[in-house]
Amino acid sequence: MKNNIKVQRAIHDMTQADLAEKIGVSRQTINAMEKNKYVPSTLLALKIAKLFKIPVEDIFILENSD
Repeated sequence: MKNNIKVQRAIHDMTQADLAEKIGVSRQTINAMEKNKYVPSTLLALKIAKLFKIPVEDIFILENSD
């Protein structure tokens, strides 16, 4: 699964640390998600989508291999 968290952070002028604090995870978790090394839980994905005020599907993109 790919994501565009980094793009959304840039649009909202947020650092990894800013986003991590707002959704209650570590900066390292945000970094791992952005590098596609960590797939977030449904709850975490929903928190991110709510924060950015866009649908989950606009942040997380399923690939054919998923």
